[in-house]
This record gives sequence, structure tokens and C-alpha cells, in this order.
Amino acid sequence: MENFHLIHEDGKYKLKRQGADRASKVYETTKDEAIKSSKDFIVNQGGGSLKIHKNTGEFQEERTYPKSIDPTQSKG
Repeated sequence: MENFHLIHEDGKYKLKRQGADRASKVYETTKDEAIKSSKDFIVNQGGGSLKIHKNTGEFQEERTYPKSIDPTQSKG
């Protein structure tokens, strides 16, 4: 399962594959729209984990797409 990070940098949201220097996608939208677009991208890549960061760079939350591959199988 691939890990991706959604970060805010240079006034844009960037989706980066873990360990990559360059962004896979760059969004000039709101954070909510960037999360939705990131979800679609990750699902099209075969699924993975999206680690969402606050605009300050701190970790906010993690989501797994599609939900069926979530290793924790939590309800929350």
C-alpha cells in the first residue's frame, strides 16, 4: 500500500508520494477540494494511505482509500 502526504506549500496543496521530492499532483483549490481530488487519484493508483497535514505542516489525520484495504478496520 502506497503512502501519500497532502501538504500546503507555496500557497498550494501538494500531493506527494512518501519519499518523493516532487509532487504527484498540485492543487490550487481549497483544502477540502484537494482532499477529494487526492482520494480519486489514490484510488486510481490502486489505493493507499493519505496523510493530511495542517497548513502549519503538523500531522492532522490519516485516511485509507478505498476503505476496504484499511488494515485497522476501525469504525471511526
